[in-house]
Amino acid sequence: MTATGDALSREAALLYRSGRFDAAREAYGRLLERDPRRPNDWLNYGLLLRMKGDFHAALSAYDAALQNGAARAEEIHLNRAVILVDDLAKPDEALDALKAALDIRPDYVPALLNLGNIHEDAGDRDAARQAYGRALELEPDNPMALMRLADVTRFEGPDDPLIARLRKAVGRTDHAALERADLGYALGRALDQCENYDEAFAAYRLANKGSRALAPHPYDPAGAERFIDALIAGFPSRGSEASESDPSPIFICGMFRSGSTLVERILSAHSQITAGGELPFLPNMVRERLQPYPQSLAGRGEALYAELRKLYLDGLARTGLSGQRLTDKRPDNFLHVGLIKRLFPDAKIVLTRRNPLDNCLSVYFAHLDPALTYASSLESAVHWYRQHERLASHWQALFPDDVHCADYDALVADPGSEVARLLEFLGLDWEDACLKPHSGSGHVRTASAWQVREPLYTRSSGRWRNYRAHLDALLDVFGESENLGPPARKG
Repeated sequence: MTATGDALSREAALLYRSGRFDAAREAYGRLLERDPRRPNDWLNYGLLLRMKGDFHAALSAYDAALQNGAARAEEIHLNRAVILVDDLAKPDEALDALKAALDIRPDYVPALLNLGNIHEDAGDRDAARQAYGRALELEPDNPMALMRLADVTRFEGPDDPLIARLRKAVGRTDHAALERADLGYALGRALDQCENYDEAFAAYRLANKGSRALAPHPYDPAGAERFIDALIAGFPSRGSEASESDPSPIFICGMFRSGSTLVERILSAHSQITAGGELPFLPNMVRERLQPYPQSLAGRGEALYAELRKLYLDGLARTGLSGQRLTDKRPDNFLHVGLIKRLFPDAKIVLTRRNPLDNCLSVYFAHLDPALTYASSLESAVHWYRQHERLASHWQALFPDDVHCADYDALVADPGSEVARLLEFLGLDWEDACLKPHSGSGHVRTASAWQVREPLYTRSSGRWRNYRAHLDALLDVFGESENLGPPARKG
């Protein structure tokens, strides 16, 4: 069997390397059914199962690799931790897996970085600092360790030694584009905390230059307009009602950095709501099943939507979630409101909105995926914001009873009234806990993780005024008026 097994293993590995992942999974499955004592093949099988979204089976494959004496066991424990926290929302079990990795190899920096990230998501700043600090001690030139440590540090002044390290690291020429971006965003955030706004903006400019270098292509304004035109044309009406009404999540979406995390925290403080976070199911569905989108939906009937609805609900089930009273807080789902309403006719959509100057600036300051090419320049952020508003207006006109606009600036200025309107829209009774979203437990995995752990505040409204000298690209489009938010204030 060994010779035959080795041949099957080579065949499966070749299929894997050639990108024939389904065939590779089948080959590994046949091999391991015949000969289960092959730890390296179990490891590869686990990687392929995770790619498929079969997370529990992937964990079982990793367990089999460990039981059969796989080398570099700490890496397998790390792989298990990533699935547990990223895909199954089980951070406590992920912590156990990381501790197992560190028991084997205490100096394993990838495990320390992931450990710090879980503590950060949980709001444990001290534990996160300890993990990132240990990683930086072990690898003083590690850009990720330096960046993550800076992210969980409260800076009081620009003379902080950690800021000096960031400045030095940003000035190095041997870092890759991603590392330069990481360090630039971290330095910008640190200097912003110190109210050193001009130098902070310069750091963000450098960070975005690095992000643009990673982008698959430049931002295409004409292409963006054509895409929004196609979405509006592709969903000209409410569509036919589905024959069955499955339980629907509450979809929270809008521009990135427009308050979606805060809205989810407010809702998850309610006794009847569970926070699902940024679920990948809709974007994956569109990317893998519905290209070219939305043109592929033309003339398609309820049978397709029933299939897609089942695909979404099966994804929830694999992660241990249910659609009933669950939030799906994926900002870019604002592109898919028409599709959402085909899949779940009773779905409620919360569109988040924010002062355009603050929103575009915050997008520029956020370390978003480089594939979001509009985020790396103020001019393109402005253009995309206007396309977002155009599409949002279409959805509001099409589904006036099922789309609610949650305005960030109004929410933090008058939370009682705005939260009451939000709960009424969702058919929920008032609960005082919704005014204290910072008191809730649970992990937060967005760029707003630390902000939403504070009591509601207004200091981010009007933040753009701190950077007035650098914002001609925004002011030329949106102007400057008192209704764009009160002056920013420290607090």
